[in-house]
Amino acid sequence: MSLFEIITVLLVLTALFSYLNCRTIRLPTTVGVLLIAMAVSLGIAGSGMFGLHAAQRHAEAILASIDFDEALLHGMLTFLLFAGALHIRLDDLAGQKWTITLLSTVGVIASTFIVGGLSWYVLGLLGKPLPFIFCLLFGALISPTDPVAVLGIIKTAGVPKSLETKIAGESLFNDGIGVVAFMIILELARRELNVTVGAVAGLFVREAVGGTLVGLAAGFLAYLMLKRIDNYQVEIIITLALAMGAYNLADRLHTSGPLAVVVAGLLIGNQGRANAMSTTTRTRLDDFWELVDEILNALLFLLIGLEAQVITYTPAYLTAGALAIAIALLARWASVAGMAAILRGFRSFSPGTVNILTWGGLRGGISVALALSLPGGAERNAILVMTYMIVVFSIIVQGLTLGKLVARTYPKLPAPPLSLDD
Repeated sequence: MSLFEIITVLLVLTALFSYLNCRTIRLPTTVGVLLIAMAVSLGIAGSGMFGLHAAQRHAEAILASIDFDEALLHGMLTFLLFAGALHIRLDDLAGQKWTITLLSTVGVIASTFIVGGLSWYVLGLLGKPLPFIFCLLFGALISPTDPVAVLGIIKTAGVPKSLETKIAGESLFNDGIGVVAFMIILELARRELNVTVGAVAGLFVREAVGGTLVGLAAGFLAYLMLKRIDNYQVEIIITLALAMGAYNLADRLHTSGPLAVVVAGLLIGNQGRANAMSTTTRTRLDDFWELVDEILNALLFLLIGLEAQVITYTPAYLTAGALAIAIALLARWASVAGMAAILRGFRSFSPGTVNILTWGGLRGGISVALALSLPGGAERNAILVMTYMIVVFSIIVQGLTLGKLVARTYPKLPAPPLSLDD
């Protein structure tokens, strides 16, 4: 199939599953599309038992032609991160800067080692041992919270503003730390990198600082352009070019593309919105990027659901995946509680902050994309099954119950409706 045909099939399925969700189960679009896609995917995978091998082969051929890693990390993520950053207020981030910084750096690194160590122990007990370095690799790809999943869910969760800023701000920045950690550990696993403190620090500075500078430079140039015109069509095109241009330039310079897009989006969403846009432009711009965000979110969760068909399941891996869910939650709780303990001497925290930050730390497509990017082998199969089970549990169970946890913790806040028709 051609690229156009593949995109057509995916968009048609996304529209159909979104419609079915609105007419029947009425869950948030991303969760509903994921559930329906998983059900269809598993149904197709099981159709071979009834002699329907042609349908199964056709579906597998379509999925095999989609490079999930490339489509997400070098495609959809660009627009989703930019859309999310546009609506984050820098004043809110400044008030939570230490919490966000610790969660997105120390928290991710601590979680990587906790998940890696416990996974190595559990897999050994199950008779499916993995080298410790691959368990650390699993810890690196599953520890960062996913900005796409987080931003998509907290919109309907009724989270208080300060907590929403913590969760959203952390998710926008910690994927860069997680990807850098993943790259370092992957190179170490391949034994192609002489890992020293200097090498790790140099790679981190190049990725983080370089990505930030690219985002600032590209965002400031776009800001100057926006300030000199008043034409919302052209201004929307400029922001679209900014998101794509900043990501690709950073990627070419071997720095962090996601971080460049986030910084550029924050600059335009704050300085640009306040000083370079008319009321009409702000309204049209928000409508455009909200639509882009909704379409790509639904498409991404469709792909996550369909990936259920290409994963090899065994009883041992399923057991490991179930235990990995508990391990990931424990690691998240430990890293959040540790951050709170460090900061408690300097600032106070609302009741239930640790529990909500733990349960609201959703994993999503980035983790699946990184797991799929691993070279083939037994290690990849084990990591992929565990990753997929954590992501599905995170989106469906944590995503659908986060609002109830918030309502129990803050009973004066109205519980958010799950139905999109409300």
